[in-house]
Amino acid sequence: MIWRNLASNFLTLAIVLLIAAAAAVAWAKREFSGPGPSAVAQCVQIAPGASLNAVSNRLADQGAISNAYIFRAGADYMGKSRDLKFGSFLVEPGASMEQIVDVVTAGGPSTCGTEVVVRVGVRENAILLRDMNPETGAYEEMARFNPATEDAPQALANAQDQADIRLSLVMAEGVTSWQVVEALKAASFLTGEVAEIPAEGSLAPDTYLLEKGGDRNAILAQMAQRQAAILAAEWEARPFGMPYDTPEEALVMASIVEKETGVAAERPQVASVFVNRLRQGMRLQTDPTVIYGVTNGQGVLDRGLRRSELDATTPYNTYRIDGLPPTPIANPGRAAIRAALNPDETDYLYFVADGSGGHSFSRTLDEHNAAVARWREIERQQGLPADSPVQTDG
Repeated sequence: MIWRNLASNFLTLAIVLLIAAAAAVAWAKREFSGPGPSAVAQCVQIAPGASLNAVSNRLADQGAISNAYIFRAGADYMGKSRDLKFGSFLVEPGASMEQIVDVVTAGGPSTCGTEVVVRVGVRENAILLRDMNPETGAYEEMARFNPATEDAPQALANAQDQADIRLSLVMAEGVTSWQVVEALKAASFLTGEVAEIPAEGSLAPDTYLLEKGGDRNAILAQMAQRQAAILAAEWEARPFGMPYDTPEEALVMASIVEKETGVAAERPQVASVFVNRLRQGMRLQTDPTVIYGVTNGQGVLDRGLRRSELDATTPYNTYRIDGLPPTPIANPGRAAIRAALNPDETDYLYFVADGSGGHSFSRTLDEHNAAVARWREIERQQGLPADSPVQTDG
């Protein structure tokens, strides 16, 4: 009888333990796959060679997960306990432990933390030190310097030594190849001497991820390959009857369109003016080409064009030459290339600034002269110099 009671009690206890274990497993699964405790985004940094134990404890300390042991057990169950990737990764608010395991084992470029951005701008180049604010998900600028006129701040030098630093280059539309090379030369974490400036227009404006010790020439080659692919695709899709014999001529026009307007929606209209002029045998008469002939694309002309420059016969003075200049005058983006090959169908032959950041387009010289007069009055009211450029004034 005693042995029967003991057996019965043992069986009851075993059943209770099994039920408790099943309940614990079910709870652990819910904890692992359910919403996490963090109400804000978290930036998780994985050091080279970091252990899953160290990472799980850090996540628990940060409040991104509720239980380090369950995180490790779940990662092991998923077969990813040995797949941690080095870097800094953004974990969204409320992310489950299962989602976090996927984030820290997927790899790829860092998605948060500190980054250095080499920015190639139309007016100046700059190198920025930025850090992501996990609560807002936005990068905040910590330091900035112009490599042409300033020394690098110590904070930037310190950041470049961080193992998980994110490096990138942002190339604006309409910058020249010389400006790109100067920016790459100023990035001290890159290597390789650039012996020759790439052909104008041959580099694609875009964002490029960089690596410490990356070769400058390899980066330029990547930019050139991307631009060649864009131009080839847009040329292949062009409509019939465009006034260009080669893709290179379309690229020249795209660079002019890029420099003539900063309003994206205007590009097809601006392109229509120049295409109409080419078709009618009119000179393009555009200031940016003349400016390029003066600067050779090396820097910005911070003054109005002189009468002697407008009167001089050079390959880039479209007030004096027929047709297109011999080369692009900047590196146009895809939208400008597309506009040059797909201009709006208009009767416009002239345009001038309208005071809003955009332009006023005209079909006749009389209309254009009236628009110029309105712009000169705006200049007068704003205190601008009377010799500021008037674009495509016929």
